Amino acid sequence: MKPEVAAENALTYVLEAVAGERIVVIYDDVLSEVGEAFAHGALDMGLWTRSVVLETRKTRKAIPPELREIIVNERPDIYVNVLRGPSEETPFRIAVTKLQTRKKLRLGHCPGIALDMLTEGAMALTGRQYEKMQDFSRKLLRSLSSANEICVTSPRGTDLTMSVKDRQFFADTFFNWRTMKWINLPVGEVAVGPVENSLEGTLVSEGAIGGVGLIKHPVIIPVTAGKAGSPKTDEAKVRKKVSQALKTDGWSGIVGELGIGLNPKARFSDEFLEIEKIAGTCHIAFGNNLDFPGGQNPSANHMDFLITDPTIEVEGRAGSEEIMRKGEFLLD
Repeated sequence: MKPEVAAENALTYVLEAVAGERIVVIYDDVLSEVGEAFAHGALDMGLWTRSVVLETRKTRKAIPPELREIIVNERPDIYVNVLRGPSEETPFRIAVTKLQTRKKLRLGHCPGIALDMLTEGAMALTGRQYEKMQDFSRKLLRSLSSANEICVTSPRGTDLTMSVKDRQFFADTFFNWRTMKWINLPVGEVAVGPVENSLEGTLVSEGAIGGVGLIKHPVIIPVTAGKAGSPKTDEAKVRKKVSQALKTDGWSGIVGELGIGLNPKARFSDEFLEIEKIAGTCHIAFGNNLDFPGGQNPSANHMDFLITDPTIEVEGRAGSEEIMRKGEFLLD
């Protein structure tokens, strides 16, 4: 698929852009092909379009003054952030999104996006494919609407329970002003912010970790009262990076998310942004969830851990029900 067509489809079917609206596309210079695809797609749709290019020569922690001025002074209907995805810059990216969501607008946030996601991966979706994924996500939301507790197990040893009582699940496949102010692109998950002190058990993540990328050996993390313990893995560099991220601040090791992947074109790639959307997987994140319905975790960080071939059991008012078994959805 042509990148500008993929970008246009995302703007149309996810962010619901229409001709005459205003959009600002902010992109790192090393991701200029992706940023320009969004700009060209927006122009083809008849949107008033401004591009802002950022230099990416060093790791950023704070928002550069010139970027802060643009965000504060612009009055667009839509922002799209096309930014690098290293874990060291997560606080920077969170700060940018917080500044952009001070007023009502639509934000498509793309940390770590790559051009091939638009040409052949999770964003290479036709309008019909977006609609089909949206229909399934609504069906899944209905099945989770009365959930009180979730149990996640996997063949590699994950065994987790968490409370989601009074926490609303949401889908990123369509924009819902009642539950969200921004979404990641590419889309393709249903997620919830679990009760922050409720996660218990053992997390065994394999395949990939957000901010780290692909991993060769599983990472095992014990969890008690919502807080991650010391990670164990045969990859020393991965262990060090995960440990540092989980100690970013006092909340960075506290559970923030359960996400369930739905995207039929998402692949194992170099970026977790796409990996977490793979249909039939799920992921647990520790850290910030203030943008989730009911979320109470204010951390400056957010780190996701992939679980492959999960079995997901939902405990609700009507009893227990498996919605996924070893990576296969069981919804009628």
